[in-house]
Amino acid sequence: MDRNKLISVEALTRRFPGLNGGAPVTVFENLWFDVAKGEYVCLIGHSGCGKSTLLNIIAGIDHADGGCVIVDGQEVTGPSLDRAVVFQGHALMPWMSTLGNIAFAVRSRHPRWSRAKVREHCQRFIDMVHLTGAEHKKPAQLSGGMRQRVGIARALAIEPRIMLLDEPFSALDALTRGSLQDEVLSICARTRQTTFMITHDVDEALLLADRVLLMTNGPLARVAEIVVNTLPRDRNRTDLHRHPNFYPLRNHLMDFLVSRSDQLRTRVEGIDPRRPPLVFPRAEDGPGAEPSVVAERSHA
Repeated sequence: MDRNKLISVEALTRRFPGLNGGAPVTVFENLWFDVAKGEYVCLIGHSGCGKSTLLNIIAGIDHADGGCVIVDGQEVTGPSLDRAVVFQGHALMPWMSTLGNIAFAVRSRHPRWSRAKVREHCQRFIDMVHLTGAEHKKPAQLSGGMRQRVGIARALAIEPRIMLLDEPFSALDALTRGSLQDEVLSICARTRQTTFMITHDVDEALLLADRVLLMTNGPLARVAEIVVNTLPRDRNRTDLHRHPNFYPLRNHLMDFLVSRSDQLRTRVEGIDPRRPPLVFPRAEDGPGAEPSVVAERSHA
């Protein structure tokens, strides 16, 4: 196995029982992709293609009906503190404070730590997501954006090897969503946190991701393309749109979501799902350059 490959999804398939004893429904099948250490990968696709199911299988809280997920050379068979999940909802315990919610997770990771050490460790991540002063507030006393910050801090505080984000900003207003996206971008840049994220937001994917996985419509969904984000890594939302590659990338992703995600479902049947990803031209290649594929990688 490639030492730089932290997550490897191999021939993954998930089926659910049909209604009233009918034939099982295959949500997705034969998915192949990997995530390298320190990489930020976003998955885009329409509702019903199995995005959250896929994330849950990687997290170990759901099972596959075929294929497997390999994390650092070991097959995923259940949940692990090395894989932290941030859900669409904050999933906080309402009777606990900000500090209490984060400390609960930290104590599960470090049961022998003293109360003072747990508190000190939690405070570092509370400060990191700019919730200083809200340590003793309960979820009902926090705004929606603040609750999501607590969820992110709780996930980061157990210092996982992998962060799994299931549209964590989708229910927030645009201003709060932008602020939290910037926060995640900054944290991941500092820590080189390996992250796999589900999103419907093309601009969010272009801001955060190193690569973008495009899934066809379900049932029988597949990974149709893997697009390498060629925008410079030191991105910020204020001038991202000024880069020459921004609109070609954005238009390609939008075109996929609007018109091609269903058409490609049948076309990818005979294509090797382990083929190299699509790479957009660099700015220096000029405006007439065509997208290409990277050199073939090993999938052993």
